Amino acid sequence: MSETATGTAMPAAGTGWLRLFHRAHTDAPRLVCFPHAGGAASFYFPLSAALAPGAEVLAVQYPGRQDRRGEPCVDSVPALADAVVGELRQWQDRPLALFGHSMGASVAFEVARRLEAEGSVPAALFVSGRRSPRLVRDEGIHRADDDALIAHLARLSGTDARILGDPELLELILPAMRADYRAAETYRWTPGPPLRCPLSVLTGDDDPQFSPAEARDWATHTTGPHELTVLPGGHFYLASHWSRVAELIRARLG
Repeated sequence: MSETATGTAMPAAGTGWLRLFHRAHTDAPRLVCFPHAGGAASFYFPLSAALAPGAEVLAVQYPGRQDRRGEPCVDSVPALADAVVGELRQWQDRPLALFGHSMGASVAFEVARRLEAEGSVPAALFVSGRRSPRLVRDEGIHRADDDALIAHLARLSGTDARILGDPELLELILPAMRADYRAAETYRWTPGPPLRCPLSVLTGDDDPQFSPAEARDWATHTTGPHELTVLPGGHFYLASHWSRVAELIRARLG
């Protein structure tokens, strides 16, 4: 299983895609969390700890990393969304909300669209560190050589510098990283009915990946209530604001 600083992730029953770090009350709402490009379920351990036992966090584990390292990576946002929706059909006995950061925001959005098409409106959708789906910007990171990809990761400050300086560790993480960037950069929104669920957009005030206007454009993708929260920090502002993010989630989920 994927080790964390304080314990081991428990796979959610009957699935290889979801990880459970903390138990919650039997009637607590569920929050499904989608990692960023190159990220893993363990990224959401602090959020799970902050929300338990009032909410149950199920963190998505994409193939090709940590305990799923031996599985082929999935380099398509729609394919990732299809797989996760298939797993979530057994977890809808309680209110179900979605949270995604960066590439994970695109996957969470597509999961929300699929759930609503099946008649199951999420309790809320939280998107973080990502421009609106209809605003395309292919920076070509997935086509760059390893040195350029590593330099890009260093600029975002979301990957431990010790990993970026270790050739053996880089050899382990770069295939998944490149596949995720391919998924994120080749994703194209297909026009369709807007969501009906509440939509909360979160971003750092110094994120180099997109502008405030690109964050506000998320409002065009739902007919439900929507809000934008800007917190201090860059693309990985979350690392310094897990408690604040947990407060926002609790307020939205009631």
